[in-house]
Amino acid sequence: MDQESIVYGCIKDAAPCLNDATRRRSNREVMLQLPKADDWPFLCQEMFAIPRPEASLGSYQTEVMHFGASYKAVEYEWEQWIAKFEDLLSKLYWVSATVHLETELSGTHTFTWESESDAHVPGSGAMRVRCEWSHDSPFS
Repeated sequence: MDQESIVYGCIKDAAPCLNDATRRRSNREVMLQLPKADDWPFLCQEMFAIPRPEASLGSYQTEVMHFGASYKAVEYEWEQWIAKFEDLLSKLYWVSATVHLETELSGTHTFTWESESDAHVPGSGAMRVRCEWSHDSPFS
């Protein structure tokens, strides 16, 4: 059986200083520009819950754009996947983003991006990333 990797997470946007409709519409347009199919490693529209243009009745204050996908050993191409994800983040309005990478051989990694200010504005380039790693060993 091939090594399976699961990637999932969410991008959160809750910046009260900016117009909600403008942020939501802009984020939606950026995500709709993602390819339907992409070169390896995949980062495409189908893995995202793309925000609706109008305010969601299911959201309180935070717009949550969640995503997930199953890959064949994406950890070997992880730097490329992260570069594509950070390129996407650079074009979006957001406050924080979290990516979980679950691998069969090297455990679970959690990557978190936070805006340097109240919210990331497209093109500002100011973001911090940190990684946490945990590994559940099948051996006692």
